[in-house]
Amino acid sequence: MSSTNVKRGKIILFGDSITQMSFSAADCGWGAWIADRYQRRADVLNRGFSGYNSDWFLKFAATDEGQADLFDHNNVKIVTVFFGANDASDLELNPRHHVPLERYKSNMKEIASLARGNFGEDVNIIFIAPPPVCHDARLRFQKDKYKDKATGKLERTLELSGQYAKALTEVAKELELPCLDVWAKMQHSSSSTKPWQEYLSDGLHLSAAGNKFVGEALIDLIDDLLPELAVTPCTYTGNINSSSRSSISMRRIAPWHDEIDHSDPEKSFRNLSLE
Repeated sequence: MSSTNVKRGKIILFGDSITQMSFSAADCGWGAWIADRYQRRADVLNRGFSGYNSDWFLKFAATDEGQADLFDHNNVKIVTVFFGANDASDLELNPRHHVPLERYKSNMKEIASLARGNFGEDVNIIFIAPPPVCHDARLRFQKDKYKDKATGKLERTLELSGQYAKALTEVAKELELPCLDVWAKMQHSSSSTKPWQEYLSDGLHLSAAGNKFVGEALIDLIDDLLPELAVTPCTYTGNINSSSRSSISMRRIAPWHDEIDHSDPEKSFRNLSLE
């Protein structure tokens, strides 16, 4: 392939508010961790929709606007699918967001099918399971937000989010796709000095520490299960902005600064010009 045919790859993040907020500078968003790792190799596109469940996402995807926004992209290398935090709402206390478990599983399969249908059969799809729910933090958040109108009842629980996380791992196994089980991984990583509850800002959404946790876990998953898409930092500096970093199939765009001959810089760019 000639240099003129190489285009920057794309990584697309589908999800709810946990994805929409993944570019947060204040909270060190997990999407920003991915964008940082793929500097000059891939553009990371955030397609998170705050407050959405998987039903609403698919309704949007079926519209002309949704088709253009979600799927009108080429050279897509990775798609992450991160739903469940809203779908897992209690049916009685939050029917607005609740999606029955079996329909949630069906929706996850449909989103994967849409990704393949629009981006190609070779696109790499990664499911991400919802995080655990901290009951105490959710109740504090509820009281702070609603004051005297707070019900003191939990519309989202650790048990419910766990059911949807388990269901997603089953879908991933059936489709033979990787799944980052945040619900389980966060709790398993818990320690006396770093309890998993610290990964959540309000008992549901990710704190800065939680975003770092998810970002690093996702990069580790890609390194382990999709090594051809992994980016290896410089052995000496840990940086990813020079020729000492490498990737098998995520080619860099434009020569690295240390690849340019300062005495004849034109030579370094000659093969990038159209004939």
